[in-house]
Amino acid sequence: MKKQEFVMLNTADLHPFPDNPFRVVEDELLIELAESIKEFGMVTPIITRQKEDGNGYEVIAGQRRVRASELAGIEKVPAFVLPLDRDRAIITLVDSNIQRENILPSERAFAYKMKLEAMKRQGFRTDLTSDQVGQKLTSVELLAKQSANSRTQIQRFIRLTELISPILQMVDEDKISLTPAVELSFLKKDEQENLLVTMESEDATPSLSQSQRMKRLSQMGRLDMDAIFEIMTEEKGNQKETVKIRMDKLKKYFPKGTTPQQIEEMIIRLLERELARKRSRDSR
Repeated sequence: MKKQEFVMLNTADLHPFPDNPFRVVEDELLIELAESIKEFGMVTPIITRQKEDGNGYEVIAGQRRVRASELAGIEKVPAFVLPLDRDRAIITLVDSNIQRENILPSERAFAYKMKLEAMKRQGFRTDLTSDQVGQKLTSVELLAKQSANSRTQIQRFIRLTELISPILQMVDEDKISLTPAVELSFLKKDEQENLLVTMESEDATPSLSQSQRMKRLSQMGRLDMDAIFEIMTEEKGNQKETVKIRMDKLKKYFPKGTTPQQIEEMIIRLLERELARKRSRDSR
């Protein structure tokens, strides 16, 4: 296909675009959209491209409308089929979705990363210039001109893609703010895993200051589990009163490799057994 076509496509022939960072959440808004499409039809056609193997079509814009149509029992939807290669399709996908409301930080992060990589492969760095100052723009600078975020903001979002999935999910859930999350993205994967264990065991998330200190220790090669535990268990003004015991004082009582969370659980079990024995003695 060499030109744009407008056709009616079977939903069974439609496939999600590979690595699409924008999720389709089956919430009340999607149900409302399904009811609207069932009553009035799909007003805005979706945008697709033919799969490279010729077996169906990839949805570039309109995946929510496709899912809503499926929920409404509609088998054919209006669609534009565009003659796009993969990189042009990625750029179109991001441009078509990035302005949506309620985009998660992780969605924005991977969307910016995908588009930036596609732009670089397309040669945007060398063949486009700034119409204001006559300077050649880097891909990220051009991306910033095309979006509501600055170059720095875009680079910060892209850093989030270096976080392990559970920590990135905490950013999406607003349990960790964007600024400390960017600092945490510089930690090695195993350091992030250790931090996750500590966050779960201590029911705490790091502040910006704590995140910056962990980043510095990581760069110095000194961010082990004990260092993470010490930083994460320091007293904060808004925290409940806690009892802190240094890991080096507890290690000799537990097998090598035991995590802080496992140590806490074992200590609690031992205390519960002792309390049960005491109550048993007192009741005699």
